[in-house]
Amino acid sequence: MLPGGWEWLIILAIVLLIFGVGRIARVGGELGKGVSAFRQGVQEGQDEPGKDAAEKKPETNSDTQA
Repeated sequence: MLPGGWEWLIILAIVLLIFGVGRIARVGGELGKGVSAFRQGVQEGQDEPGKDAAEKKPETNSDTQA
């Protein structure tokens, strides 16, 4: 059984007392930077195949065309 609303508030208060607001803010900031870097990497990974396809166009040979 999962904790309800009041239980979550009590857990949050205990975590704040143990770690403090500053440390939780730093962890949240680092987590946000990590997610942003992951999304940017995924986006760059999706962009690269399109660049490769544009660079590797089939070459036409004028000798074989009549």
